[in-house]
Amino acid sequence: MITTSVEDQKKTEMSCTVLPLLVTLSPALFFLLLHDVSVTQGLWEDYKYGRHSSELLHQEHNCSWTCMLFTLQWPGGFCQSLYKETQCKIPQNISSWTIHGLWPLHAQWCCSCWPFFHSDVQELKEELTEYWPSLLKTKSSFLFWKEEWIKHGSCAACVEGFNSPLRYFQICLKLRHQFDIYKLLEDAGITPSCERLYKVAEVQKVLLPHVGDKHEVQCVQDQKDRQVLFQVKVRLSRNLTIGCDHHGDTSVDLAVGPGPGQGLSTGHPCPPDTPFYYFPINHQEPWRPCG
Repeated sequence: MITTSVEDQKKTEMSCTVLPLLVTLSPALFFLLLHDVSVTQGLWEDYKYGRHSSELLHQEHNCSWTCMLFTLQWPGGFCQSLYKETQCKIPQNISSWTIHGLWPLHAQWCCSCWPFFHSDVQELKEELTEYWPSLLKTKSSFLFWKEEWIKHGSCAACVEGFNSPLRYFQICLKLRHQFDIYKLLEDAGITPSCERLYKVAEVQKVLLPHVGDKHEVQCVQDQKDRQVLFQVKVRLSRNLTIGCDHHGDTSVDLAVGPGPGQGLSTGHPCPPDTPFYYFPINHQEPWRPCG
């Protein structure tokens, strides 16, 4: 049985108690505390420079997960996943697959107390807006990023390299460039269409050399009961090598949740014997890609 020392427990509790308080203080009081309270100063430096998890929270039982899912979604399919289709928006600059999230599987410790600010990703904002936009009218992209950090990013932060919001989102963007699903499919003649149907085996054959044999191609069922291409989930180890087959892991993690917004149809593995549509993006009426 793994135990945690009283000192380590106190440090963890302090990080979750003091950090949210710091960000609500006036600038004068904030800097006064930084000057007079060495512990508070240390906590702020831990947050800012990414040592918050690697030093204060690096407990073996907190960081026992081994696998991650990097999930990319097709905007034309995402809109079909909504029960209220008019909630969907596809910004004019979006013409390819976008990031849904990077999720540690079976993570035991996530810190909802770790705040997330615009300044954390300011230098990445242009890239995130292009590759990780919100596709919901009711949710800003920043709120989407914030939710992903709190729900998933903070769970990964016990690993060196993921241990700050900036580093987590940098890694996600690098993975998006590595796994260019649109180009891989296009090069194989698989392109969005309102008429053409595809089989999951066709897509898997194209993707397998690039994303490994542990990936999952997901569909949603639209209101006309058609199967529609929705997501690709790539399984990675915590050091970001492709493929991870840890005992007890499954292709779907219950902690991942239904998706980036409320009112979503559940994504499921595309049926092997039922062809699906790869709908094009329609910016004007995204919920009706084919008019």
